[in-house]
Amino acid sequence: MNKIIVLATNNKNKVEEFQELLKDSPVQIKCLQDYGPLPEAIEDGETFDDNAYKKAFHYARVLGVPCLADDSGLVVDVLDGQPGVYSARYAGEKATDRENCDKLLHEMEEKDNRRAHFECVLSLATPGGPALTWEGRCDGEITRERRGESGFGYDPVFFYPDFDKTFAEVSMEQKSKVSHRGRAMAEFAGEIDKVLVWLKQRMEEIKPPKPDHSEFEHNDWSKERMV
Repeated sequence: MNKIIVLATNNKNKVEEFQELLKDSPVQIKCLQDYGPLPEAIEDGETFDDNAYKKAFHYARVLGVPCLADDSGLVVDVLDGQPGVYSARYAGEKATDRENCDKLLHEMEEKDNRRAHFECVLSLATPGGPALTWEGRCDGEITRERRGESGFGYDPVFFYPDFDKTFAEVSMEQKSKVSHRGRAMAEFAGEIDKVLVWLKQRMEEIKPPKPDHSEFEHNDWSKERMV
């Protein structure tokens, strides 16, 4: 089996992080940029699990190789789980990180319960549909004002008790060791040998035909870059 896993992302930092985690394995990590323009996945699921799978299966079907995708966000207890799957667009479809944080702080102004957690789901899908999932969670609290200049997203308002700081007040290296995404990624990397056995079985079992790109003919793909 060709040991290629495609990360359903264009984020170079994520790719480098996975490559470092799997540097001692026979897996070759690629990302969407390695394949030229691709049709975007529709992430309209109600849970992180739904969206991670939708994205992973979409690109696995298009490319004909196993794809790994993640979906994550912030869950606030007193807001009934919001912003949840809408974390990236909590203040609107094109909201900035600052706007999302401002809305959250406003919603939390009169709240005494500040408990919250970041949640991440990784989904590894094959072209035929079967998938494996891993989850990561990091518990903390929402501050009453933004603190720190590092990180992104809700980091300036997410207080992590073990650090006695917000995620925006620590380095990315410190954060990645305890973050929801870091924990999910570590679980995936720790099981890579079993994952490869599972992938080999699924790919041989399904023997998927060459990917059907007819519904995406309007995309100007570079055939030379396709697997």
